[in-house]
Amino acid sequence: MPPEAHDRSRVEVRRSARRSRTVSAYREGDRTVVLIPARMSHAEEQRWVAQMLEKLAAQESRRIPGDEALMTRARELSAAYLGDRARPSQVRWVTNQNSRWGSCTPSEGTIRLSHRLQGMPEYVLDYVLLHELAHLLVPDHGPAFWALLEAYPRTERARGYLEGVVSAARLPHIPGARHADPGPTGPDPAASCS
Repeated sequence: MPPEAHDRSRVEVRRSARRSRTVSAYREGDRTVVLIPARMSHAEEQRWVAQMLEKLAAQESRRIPGDEALMTRARELSAAYLGDRARPSQVRWVTNQNSRWGSCTPSEGTIRLSHRLQGMPEYVLDYVLLHELAHLLVPDHGPAFWALLEAYPRTERARGYLEGVVSAARLPHIPGARHADPGPTGPDPAASCS
């Protein structure tokens, strides 16, 4: 289990009088939001937070592709959008990229993706992979590079998603702040129990 799964400093508990029995949790940027009934004791809250962190971590570990799956997906994307011209020698996750989503060494054919992409929507991961594959063909960010990415229909959506993640990370987080339950129109909880 990843160490951040138990990082309680990144957990925000939101109590709601409208909740009677259910507990749910979801990821919001680099935080985990746990929604609980307002009547719950502190001990029950702690127990449910631990349980929901475990449940989310288990769900995410099932969704995160390994390096072999990344290579397979890179080959599929190259075939679909780049005429099968970009052929990486290696595609892998790395944990030392905190200011980039991915990087590429064209001379070696290697692509490295930041672990921060794990758990993001598939179209976002596909975009970053395709972006790095395009660098195997065009090393800079000139017009020829961007012309390659025009073929991918979700380029702008994925770029907007990543910009939103970066912007959200810059927002001030007030420790201990309680927020109202987002209700049925709020974020779709990734895990819930009752």
